[in-house]
Amino acid sequence: MSSSSVRARDLGVPFGGTPGPRNAITDVDAVTVGMVTHVFDDAAAGVAARTGVTAILPLGRDGIGTAVPAGIVSLNGNGEMTGSHWIRETGGLASPVMLTNTHAVGTVHRGVIDWTAAHRPDLAAEWLLPVVAETWDGYLNSINAATISPADAGIAIDTASSTGALEGSHGGGTGMNCYGYKGGNGTSSRLVTFAGREYTVGAFLQANFGQRDELVIAGVPMRGIDAPCPIEQDDWITADRSEGSARAAVPGGSGSVIAIVATDAPLLPQQCEALARRVPLGLARTGTTGSHFSGDLFLAFSTGNRGALTSGFPRGDEALRTLDFVPWNSMDRFYRAVVEAVEESVVNALVHNEAMVGRDGHVSPALPREQVTDRLRSALG
Repeated sequence: MSSSSVRARDLGVPFGGTPGPRNAITDVDAVTVGMVTHVFDDAAAGVAARTGVTAILPLGRDGIGTAVPAGIVSLNGNGEMTGSHWIRETGGLASPVMLTNTHAVGTVHRGVIDWTAAHRPDLAAEWLLPVVAETWDGYLNSINAATISPADAGIAIDTASSTGALEGSHGGGTGMNCYGYKGGNGTSSRLVTFAGREYTVGAFLQANFGQRDELVIAGVPMRGIDAPCPIEQDDWITADRSEGSARAAVPGGSGSVIAIVATDAPLLPQQCEALARRVPLGLARTGTTGSHFSGDLFLAFSTGNRGALTSGFPRGDEALRTLDFVPWNSMDRFYRAVVEAVEESVVNALVHNEAMVGRDGHVSPALPREQVTDRLRSALG
C-alpha cells in the first residue's frame, strides 16, 4: 500500500482554481468515503491479492435511500457501472457508489443488497439497484480469485467518513496502474462562488488508464522519463496464457478510469450530466487520448436538492416537489472546477503512491517524483 504522504502540489505542480480545505471530494458537505483494502500473498492457493472496495456515500450513511440529482456519461464503454439505467430514467441517485475490480462487481453488488437488507429493511423491501463501477487490476492482482467478499462492501459503507478518501493504493484503487506507473485513487476539489455563496466541486478517480508516452503534467510532456514500464511489454500476458497460445501484446492505455464528481451546488440532473461530460477534458490535460480497451465512465451528483427525486413506492403523500438550480448561463464556473479537479486528481493518484509488486512478480513502478520535479522546474522556471 502507498506510504507516501506527498501530493502533486507538494512537488510544486501548478494547478488552477482554489481547492477546499482537504482538497478532496469530501470537502463537499455530507459526502463520505470508506475503503477496504486487501494486500496479501497466499502461496499455497497461488493468490496474490492487490485489490479492494471503495464506497462513496453522497449523503453519508444515514442518507442512503434519499435521492440526489445525478447524471452519467460514458466516454468509452469497455467497462461497467451498474444502476446506470435507473439514474438515466429518474435523474436520481439514492445508493452508495461502489468502486472495485472488474471481476468483483457482482460480489460487491450483492454486498450492498446484504447491507441494505440488514440496516435499511424498509428500502430492501422495495427494490435495489446498487451502483457498482470497476476498473481492471489483473496485472498486479489475482483477479479471478474470490478475494473480495460481500461483507467488504458493508465494511466500506460502515467505515465511510469525511477523512476516508485515501489516495494511491487503497480500496478499489489498490491494484491499479496509470500511464504505466502505479495508479489508483486520486481526489481534489475546487471552491466556486455563485450568487454570493461559496460552493464546492469535488472529484474522486479510480485511475487505471493511459499510455506511458502520453503523460503530461501541468502542460509539460513527461515522455522519456527514465523509469521501467513492464506493463507495456508484450511478454507478460503471453506467459499467463496456456502453452502454445499466440503472443498478445497489451495495448498501451488499457485499463479504465471511473470518475465521481460531487457538488453541493443545487443542480438539475441534466446539469449533473453536463458536469460529467467535462471529466474527459480534465483527463485530456494529463495526456490521454482515450483507448478502445479502457472503460471510461463518469458519474456526477449534487447534494443541493436532496430528497426531491426520491422515487420509492408511494405512501399517500401526494404533493408537488420543487428543485432549485443554478441557471444554465452560470454553469461555466462549475465546468471549469470539474476540469481542474479531475486533472489534479489524476496527478495526485500518481504522486501519492509507491511501487508495488504483485502476482507472478509483476511490478508497477512509482512515478519518479524527482525527475518530474526537475522537468517541471526546467520547463516552467
